[in-house]
Amino acid sequence: MEEVRIGMVGYKFMGKAHSNAYRATPMFFPNTVKPVMQAICGRDPQGLEQARSQFGWQSSETDWRKLVAREDIDLIDINAPSDAHKEIALAAAAAGKHIFCEKPLALTLGDSREMLAAAEEAGVTHMVGFNYRFAPAVKLAKKLIEEGRLGKIYHFRAWFLQDWIVDPSFPLVWRLQKEIAGSGSHGDLGAHLIDLGRHLIGEFADVIGMSETFVKQRPLPSAMTGLSAKGDADAPLGDVTVDDATLFMTRFANGALGSFEATRFAIGHRCTNSFEINGSKGSVKFDFERLNELQVYFTDDAEDVQGFRRVLATDAAHAYMDAWWPAGHTIGYEHTFTHEVVELMDAIKEGRQPVPNFVDGVKCQEVLEAVERSIAERRWVSISEMA
Repeated sequence: MEEVRIGMVGYKFMGKAHSNAYRATPMFFPNTVKPVMQAICGRDPQGLEQARSQFGWQSSETDWRKLVAREDIDLIDINAPSDAHKEIALAAAAAGKHIFCEKPLALTLGDSREMLAAAEEAGVTHMVGFNYRFAPAVKLAKKLIEEGRLGKIYHFRAWFLQDWIVDPSFPLVWRLQKEIAGSGSHGDLGAHLIDLGRHLIGEFADVIGMSETFVKQRPLPSAMTGLSAKGDADAPLGDVTVDDATLFMTRFANGALGSFEATRFAIGHRCTNSFEINGSKGSVKFDFERLNELQVYFTDDAEDVQGFRRVLATDAAHAYMDAWWPAGHTIGYEHTFTHEVVELMDAIKEGRQPVPNFVDGVKCQEVLEAVERSIAERRWVSISEMA
């Protein structure tokens, strides 16, 4: 297979990110399978046509069922709101289409397992969109752990801090409605932290958490686009049915301890997605707002020069970077999606499942729901209870 014809459902924030990645992949990674931007799908004909033209898609559909049924589509890309993921994915699997689905995989653990089962039964390629795995600095952290250069891992602490809904007059967007989003900061931001924890450290054993919704009612929106929205000052109020902040602790199966914080109420933090890992031989620190850098500390350095050093992960020795620019020329958020698409295209070419895939989506959902159970029941919850 030399090309994969894409049908994409969704055209706003994530739709733009995925479209950019499909366009960039053939230019910078010419040896991989070429993603062909065959058709884009959305409900608003006017907005859809604007996106189709702007992003560079060949055609459009206003009904995702027609998109899935098209014979000129090989893969369905799902970046619509979370409540639509399951139905579209099941239909895509039944039609024999490969599937690329944004996170969280589904609204519930049961739904995510059903999606995985359908994809496996159909024998199609399936991928879930945890793009932060694909930052070269994160890949470097993974490499240092796997090579034993950090020694035995003791701690993983992670935090994803934003402030975009601090204003209580900010409208009630779909991300604040449980029936559409599944959960708030926990599922939107915390899911990324959970995936990074699993990717870097290993499986979770048990969890205990707490959460809060600071603003419990918000004005209904008149328009929504991505993370922005508009609403009238005198608009009626609706209930916020998700968390504004969730914190939890975990013990990993290998004995390491973890702490996680996800909030949209951290003033001054636009997108602080960070983690620190402490081992017996060293530590690393990562901050997405400086995504080209990994802070590294090794205990075997001479005493007079010990300390965290900044490693700029832009050399050809770092994952994916030989395809981009000369050393020191940094990359950005959008490049993580391109690397994601490269993994997806290579997996299809090689007849394997990409990583991360729906298995990882289900594992993430297990932790998300274990934390929610812990909060509701005010106790430690073992991940094995979610079986």
